[in-house]
Amino acid sequence: MTSPGDPPVDASKGGQRKLVAVTACPTGIAHTYMAAEKLQQAADSLGIDMKVETQGSIGAENVLTDNDVRQADGVIIAADKEVDLDRFAGKKVLRVPVADGIHRPEQLFEEVQKAPVQQAGAAPASGGGGGGGKERSQAYKALMNGVSYMIPFVVVGGLLLAVSLSLGGHAAPGTDGGLKIPEDTFWFYVSKLGETGFKLMLPIFSGYIAYALADRPALVPGMIGGFLAADAVGIYGADANAGFLGAIVTGFLAGYLVLWIKKVKVPKFIQPIMPIIVIPIVSTLALGLFYIYVIGQPISWVFTQLTDWLNGMTGSSAIVLGAIIGLMISFDMGGPVNKTAFLAAVGLIGTNNAVMGMAAAAIPVMPLGQGLATVLRRKLYSEQERETGIAALFMGFFGISEGAIPFAAARPAQVIPANMLGGAVAGAIAGVAGVEDSVAHGGPIVSLFGAIGNVAMFFVAIAIGVVVTAFTTNALIEIKLRRQGRSAGEPALVREPALAGVGAGAAGAVSGSKAPAAVTDAPHTSAAAGSGPGEDEVLSGYLTHQTVKTQLDSTDKESAIREMAAMLARTGNVADEEELVQTALRREAQGTTGLGEEIAIPHAKTDAVTSPTVGFARSAEGIEWGALDGTKAKLIFMISVPEAAAGDEHLRILALLSRKLMDSGFRERLMAAPDEPAIIEVLREIQ
Repeated sequence: MTSPGDPPVDASKGGQRKLVAVTACPTGIAHTYMAAEKLQQAADSLGIDMKVETQGSIGAENVLTDNDVRQADGVIIAADKEVDLDRFAGKKVLRVPVADGIHRPEQLFEEVQKAPVQQAGAAPASGGGGGGGKERSQAYKALMNGVSYMIPFVVVGGLLLAVSLSLGGHAAPGTDGGLKIPEDTFWFYVSKLGETGFKLMLPIFSGYIAYALADRPALVPGMIGGFLAADAVGIYGADANAGFLGAIVTGFLAGYLVLWIKKVKVPKFIQPIMPIIVIPIVSTLALGLFYIYVIGQPISWVFTQLTDWLNGMTGSSAIVLGAIIGLMISFDMGGPVNKTAFLAAVGLIGTNNAVMGMAAAAIPVMPLGQGLATVLRRKLYSEQERETGIAALFMGFFGISEGAIPFAAARPAQVIPANMLGGAVAGAIAGVAGVEDSVAHGGPIVSLFGAIGNVAMFFVAIAIGVVVTAFTTNALIEIKLRRQGRSAGEPALVREPALAGVGAGAAGAVSGSKAPAAVTDAPHTSAAAGSGPGEDEVLSGYLTHQTVKTQLDSTDKESAIREMAAMLARTGNVADEEELVQTALRREAQGTTGLGEEIAIPHAKTDAVTSPTVGFARSAEGIEWGALDGTKAKLIFMISVPEAAAGDEHLRILALLSRKLMDSGFRERLMAAPDEPAIIEVLREIQ
C-alpha cells in the first residue's frame, strides 16, 4: 500500500503531468491492450508521463511499482472487472469502463483531476466528469469477473476433451454414432483432466462473482454454492442440476450475504477471526441450506425447461435463435451485449453445444468481414486501413471479434449494421445446420482441435457471414460517398477518421514513431478551390490556405479563439460557430492548452463542425495562455473535430503537432515565414 508522496499538480496550469493506469476486461484478450495503447499514445502526444499496467489473460504486465504509484498525480482504472484498489489508497482514482480508455483517453486525463481520493479498504471510486465515463454497475462487473475467471477452465476442459475424443476415441456400439475412449489409456486420462476442468467451471464462476462483491470472505460460500448448482443431483438428490443459472444465483447470494454479515457489529476480540472463520462458515451454512431446501429445486426446474426448449429448437426456431445470438455477438464486438450472448452460450456447453456453435460461427465474422472488405475494394480505404484489415483477418482466424473495432469506430453507421447482418446470417446458418462447439471460443481456430461438430457447415456459415459483412460494408460506404457527391474511384476524397494505434501500425503509434501523413483523409472540396489538390494542404487536407493567418488581431485568449473559429468557419466545415467557440472555452476551463515554448493548441470535439478542420495563426506580441513555463503563445493551432470522429483523429492530429513542435528549428522557421504560402511550406514538414 502506498501513500501520496507529492502534492497534486495545479489543474489550472496544465493538468496532471504524471499518471498511472490499469486496464482490464473480462476476457483479457483485446480491449485490455487496446485501451493501454490508446492511453499511452494520448499521454505521449500530450507530454504526460504515464505508465499503464495491463491485467490481461496472461496475467499482469508492466506492473505498477510502489514508486510508480507514490509519484503519480492520479490513477485511471479502465476496467470491466474488479481491480484491487488498496495499493492506490491516498491517490485520486478514476474508474471507468475499459471502452473509455479506447475511445476518450484525453477526457480521462482531465476527469482524473477531479476524481475522489481512494481510502484504504473503501468501495471503488466511480468515474466522474464527462458523459460516458460512468462506472459499470457493481452487479455487471461482478458477473464479468466471474466470466473472466471461468473462461480458462472452459477452454482447457473443452480442448482437452475435444482432442482426446478426436485422437483417442473409437466408434462403439450403443453410443449412437458417438466416440468412446477405452479406459486406462493415455487419452482416457487426458479426457478426465478435461472433465475436471468442466466440473470446476461453475464453482469458479460463482465463487468469483461473490469475490467481486465482497472480497475473499465470499469466495468459499460462492464456490460451494457453485458446486451445489453444478451437481445438485449428486449432492442432495435434485431432479436436475441447476447449471449456470444456479451458479449466478449462488454467486450473487453469497456476495450480498457476506456484505451484510460484514456490517454486523461484533466484540473486538472476535473481529480478527471474522474474515477467516466466522464469515465463511456462517455464510456457507446459510447459503447452502437455503439453496438445498428452498431455491435449488425451482432453479433446477427453470434450467431444465430452458434446456428442453433449446434442445427442441429446430428449423425456423433454430434460425431465429441463431440470428439473435449472431446479432448480439456482432453488435458491440466484445462489449456487454456481446458478453451477455457469449455467457449464455458458454453456460450451456455440455448441455446444449448448439448454442455455442451459433456463437462460434458469428464471433469471427466481424474482423474477417472487415478485413475482406479492405481487400475487395482497396480504393475505398487508405494504406493504413488496408494494413489494419490484414491484422483484422489474422484476429478473426483466432476468434477475436475486437479486430473489427477500429473500423466500427471510424465508420459506425456503415460498419456496425454490416457486422450485425453478417453475424445474424452466420448464426442462423449454424443454428439450422446443427453446428456444435464444445469449447468456449469461436473462429476457425477451434476446428483445429476437433471441438466443432458439423465442421463443413461451420465453415459455410462463417464464409457466408463474412461475405455478407464485406459486401454490405463496401456498399454502405459507396452510398455515403454518392450522397456526398464523391466518386468511389477517387480514394483521395474518402474522408474517414484514421485508424491510429490499432493493428499493424499500433506499435509505431504508441512508441511515438511518425504516422503516415496521408491516410484516408483528403482535401475538403471547398478548400481546394483555386488551387490544385495538395498544393496548399497540410495534415491530410485539414489545414489549408483558408485556415492560416499570418497575424492575429486579438490580444487575449478568448478573442483569439473567436477569431480562429471565424477563420475555420470560412471553410464551410463549421455548422455553429458560437458552439465551436464555447466548446473550446469549456476545454480551456478544464486545463490550459498552452504547451509552453510559445505554443498553444486549443481544441474542440463538437458536432458544431461537420468534418475535422485545423487552423494556424501567429501572434507577434504573444497571448497569455497559462502555459506552465510562463511564455505567451505566439504559435497557435486550433483543432476542431466532430464527436463521431473525435477518438483516433483527434489523437493523431495532436500527436503529429506535438512531436513536430518540439523541434526548435521548426518553430523558428514558422515564426520567420513572411507570408501564407511560406507558412504552408513550413507546415508541410508535419507528417
